[in-house]
Amino acid sequence: MRWSVGIETEGDRVLSREEVVELADAVATSSGIATGIGTNRYGAQLLVQAGSRDEAIAKARQEFGRAVTTAGLPVYPVVRVEAVSEDEDSGEDG
Repeated sequence: MRWSVGIETEGDRVLSREEVVELADAVATSSGIATGIGTNRYGAQLLVQAGSRDEAIAKARQEFGRAVTTAGLPVYPVVRVEAVSEDEDSGEDG
């Protein structure tokens, strides 16, 4: 099943446009988008295949960590994680 997982971190300095663009490039391999330009938070919304919410979050956190390293961003504490399955999402719309 496909899951959309949002992860957000918070740190002690404002991120530049260039830094968030680097993160966006790094999460693009997971059909991801990045957020955080001009704030002290950065995050991403990633699509992963998983059998459960916990597995989806674990996979997304691993991919997010790889993307953060690739983008050269400071490692900030995670302040928000949420996951929505494809089934849950379609149920809300229908």
